[in-house]
Amino acid sequence: MLLFTMKREFYQKLVQWKQKPDRLPLVVTGARQVGKTYILKEFGKLEFPKVHYFNFEEQSQLHAIFETDLNPQRILSELEFVLDDSIESNDLIIFDEVQACPKALNSLKYFSEKMPDYAICCAGSLLGLFLNSASFPVGRVEFAELFPLNFHEFLMACDDQKSLQILNAFDFTTPLPSVVHEHLWNRFKHYLIVGGLPAVVQAYIQNRNDLYECLETVRSLQKNLVLSYLADMAKHSGKENSMHIERLWKHIPEQLARDKDGAAQKFQFKNVIPGIRSYNRMVGVIDWLEKAGLIIKTKIIKEAAIPFTAYSKENSFKIYFFDVGLLGALSDLPVKSILDYDFGSYKGYLAENFVAQELRTTGQRELFCWRGRSSEIEFLQVLGQKIVPIEVKSGWVTKSKSLKVFQEKYSSKLSVILSGKNFKVNDETKTIYSPIYMCLPTLKHNQNI
Repeated sequence: MLLFTMKREFYQKLVQWKQKPDRLPLVVTGARQVGKTYILKEFGKLEFPKVHYFNFEEQSQLHAIFETDLNPQRILSELEFVLDDSIESNDLIIFDEVQACPKALNSLKYFSEKMPDYAICCAGSLLGLFLNSASFPVGRVEFAELFPLNFHEFLMACDDQKSLQILNAFDFTTPLPSVVHEHLWNRFKHYLIVGGLPAVVQAYIQNRNDLYECLETVRSLQKNLVLSYLADMAKHSGKENSMHIERLWKHIPEQLARDKDGAAQKFQFKNVIPGIRSYNRMVGVIDWLEKAGLIIKTKIIKEAAIPFTAYSKENSFKIYFFDVGLLGALSDLPVKSILDYDFGSYKGYLAENFVAQELRTTGQRELFCWRGRSSEIEFLQVLGQKIVPIEVKSGWVTKSKSLKVFQEKYSSKLSVILSGKNFKVNDETKTIYSPIYMCLPTLKHNQNI
């Protein structure tokens, strides 16, 4: 049982959904093991008189209820029979593992039209792979995506109240107290090992009195989770396709070692899958992993102008893992080397992966980076109406030739450098130097420039 789910930021999204006067059925998407089922159950328990839970994998008899027709009154009556309990309009209905019963998904259209007062939430494993059917009720449901815990949620899960109070009150004008910065930097290193999957975070919290033993336990759990994701690939994609998906997913850490400066490079298709050398033949595999929520794709653009999509190419991108802890586990990075922050060129890639993961938790569907002739900016963000370059430095050296090139070319009104250094602002160059663990608070503070 998870101990900290109620402290997740996603919970407030559920409360806001409940309070909407024109509420539609809610479909919660996200990779496996990010806590969808648990948070929905807790939401129902705390916000509704009753919660009625139906699992379409465990209760195969439920499928027959949706075969006759999709009349919501009849469906509700038969669900009540299964429960031996009444379902009222002020209760919460949860359809879990709903991908196992596509007609249950289709029924949401009729619930939204004929019984709009009923609160229905759906979730499922690999649900993103099942949302392309022509019969899916487009426009008659709402979507919300749940991600692994971000760093702020990790601090909440650790019940690190002192750090949270300081960060929440931070005025973004002066450095953090040195003792706080050092403490948060250590927390950040732990997060690089643990990542944000709820079960792994829970194992860390329950066993952290013996840190070394705790983190070894974390690694073991992560490797078991990797096996479960690989099993999903085999189960849901067919034998030959699953081999290609597994090979590409496991190849991602290998690509990060290609560049000695530690920066993530454009994804190369050669030597990933034997006999396949082009993007066109690999696009299905990449799309599968993206829809399953197991990778984060960051598109490379050569012109920093809005909209970014107009300047991107379909076959030019970087790939990150959806969870930085799993990336470390699959890369076989020793726990001690991360604690000592001594793992060579991998530092750069892990730092970028952390930032990509943080940015995705804000709900951004697509991430972008910029590449010039000999320069590169890891991420671009639009804050207000301004394009803000974000340079990621894994250590304490914050000089950046690439950022200077970008600033001169595009006359940037604001730039951000994320690194291991404490917070400071250079008013002359309009550059914010922020600790990497403060990525999201820094961007949020400047969102209205």
